[in-house]
Amino acid sequence: MQLSAPDFRQRAQLTELMDAPCSRDVLRACLRDIARTNRWTFAYRPLLHWLDAVIASAPAFGVPLRILDVGCGYGDGLRRIEHWAGSRGLPVELTGLDLNPDATAIALEATSASSSIQWVTADILTYTPEHAPHLVVSSLFTHHLGEDQIVEFIRWMEEHAQLGWLINDLSRAPIPYYLFRTFAKLARLHHFVQYDGPVSIARSFVAADWVRMCAAAGLGSECVEIQAFKPARLCVSRRKTP
Repeated sequence: MQLSAPDFRQRAQLTELMDAPCSRDVLRACLRDIARTNRWTFAYRPLLHWLDAVIASAPAFGVPLRILDVGCGYGDGLRRIEHWAGSRGLPVELTGLDLNPDATAIALEATSASSSIQWVTADILTYTPEHAPHLVVSSLFTHHLGEDQIVEFIRWMEEHAQLGWLINDLSRAPIPYYLFRTFAKLARLHHFVQYDGPVSIARSFVAADWVRMCAAAGLGSECVEIQAFKPARLCVSRRKTP
């Protein structure tokens, strides 16, 4: 399937192949290649940088730090958090949530039996956790949603996240779009990923979009931080006063 050059001044109205029904084997191969790309492009750096900042400013915890990862996919982000917490001697309760039951099954398969991560299949907008998470994170999730859904998601995080939340997603720009198209072919990534990667960038947002959506959710620009990370990451975060 060929991609036409998008207009980066506005969000592309395109559909990703992985958003359509596919077999678990195909999804597993795609998620594995996305996890490989995340490692190669230092995609966990914004997440771990933010977690370090949150922990540095938060009081000592009398209970394990509860972290919910929304749209967890392959689960590689939560496994990296588990390693981060272990290296700091920080007790955590980690939950990965995904709408697709195949994704949570694949994440469980890819996780060591010694891990304590819990995997949940649910729609985040209708999900009520048994215990409110301290932190809610997501990676490569929001560009799959419409703006109205993102506003709902921000409101959900505001209601449930006790200490704050982080959206770690892509930035809409031509250079990463064309670079990833070339990189994905050279790396021989799954053909779904070769198509979906550039589409994800074209469907993602710029800072002005996030200011607008946060305002629609009731958060002024002084309440959130919007920060770019190379390559091609744009993160939106909120830290609440403990």
